[in-house]
Amino acid sequence: MIRLNILFLALFGSLFSYAQDSASVLFVGNSYTYYNTLPDILVDLAASLGDVVSQDSQTGGGATFQGHAGNAAVYTKINSEPWDFVVLQGQSQEPSFPEAQVDTETIPYAKQLSDSIYANRFCSEVLFFMTWGRENGDPQWIPISTFEGMNNRLRDAYLRMSDTVQGAVSPVGVAWKRVRDNHPSIQLYSGDGSHPSYAGSYLAACTFYSSVFRKPASGATFVGSLDPVTAAILQDAATFVVLDSLEQWNLRPISEHTQAGFSQVVTGSTLDLTNTSTKANGYSWDFGDGNSSTDENPSHTYASNGTYSVSLVASSSCDTDTLVQSVTISIAGMNELPEGYKLQSFGNGHYTIIASERVLSMTLIDPMGRKLETKLPTSNSIELNLERQPDGLFLILLETEVGIRTIRVLR
Repeated sequence: MIRLNILFLALFGSLFSYAQDSASVLFVGNSYTYYNTLPDILVDLAASLGDVVSQDSQTGGGATFQGHAGNAAVYTKINSEPWDFVVLQGQSQEPSFPEAQVDTETIPYAKQLSDSIYANRFCSEVLFFMTWGRENGDPQWIPISTFEGMNNRLRDAYLRMSDTVQGAVSPVGVAWKRVRDNHPSIQLYSGDGSHPSYAGSYLAACTFYSSVFRKPASGATFVGSLDPVTAAILQDAATFVVLDSLEQWNLRPISEHTQAGFSQVVTGSTLDLTNTSTKANGYSWDFGDGNSSTDENPSHTYASNGTYSVSLVASSSCDTDTLVQSVTISIAGMNELPEGYKLQSFGNGHYTIIASERVLSMTLIDPMGRKLETKLPTSNSIELNLERQPDGLFLILLETEVGIRTIRVLR
């Protein structure tokens, strides 16, 4: 079944972005990274698939995120070149601990490291190394006393870290579980039940390959010390886990680093926008009624009912992305225009009413029911200035040759 899944991916490979054929990767980790020289396996694996990985690493036995953040050598490596990817990996147990502990002892340091990575090159991708649960779990705490329990907590914690810093995840632990569930005879652990065997490191390299290039690792001719059948199983497992859930792992194409996103809430005639863009630091909004904004999270009040196309152009030094959504403004009694009439808004309380018939007089009534002014229009284009008026519902009474027309304007 796994082989059939990969054949399907191969047949429809055009669904995935294969534009990038080289990548620079810095590994910041510990023994889970340097066991079996994982970065070198990735280099050889990529080469056998026609791609190029240049890599460097900064690793120390048992290093935590706090340890990385306090190590000057880590920052020297981060600043040594404009990396495409910087892989961050903590001590094997720390992300599986209680959330409150992770919140204070892990995530702040992951953020500190990520800030330094973005400061060196904003377009670098922070890629978290989702590690695996120990072979028989960790007995010191019941929720992680089994492989399943520990693996699930590691998975959730690394995803949470990724969301916090707008990074991505290489889901090695999920691929690990897939192999354990479907091919239990393949030994992924070394003798201590924690560190990876060569097969485990090879599986991690396959997962990183698919995460970095968004391509199948299946078909790689480099198998290291493994037999070809075992290597193919590991390639297929990594490929399926990564490519089946690219969005879940936040694995964006490196050529589409910045992605526009926003949510909307309409209250009456007011639109409140919440920016959810990824890796952007510039925002250009068009509200679809001639008004615009460069605020990060703007609000806008529409002058008339209707359906408007709201667009956001999110930008950074890397690239730009545009997202368009529709918003419908519909308030009973608001701007119910007589047939043939038009109401134009020019912002700051300035409007123009274009009448389809001769208007003899116009009377403006404020939200308190007070008559503000009456004037005699000289044409069917009537200027209305509410700039100095409070917000609220204004009535415009137009006397025409056939009767009184009423227009409601929400300021």
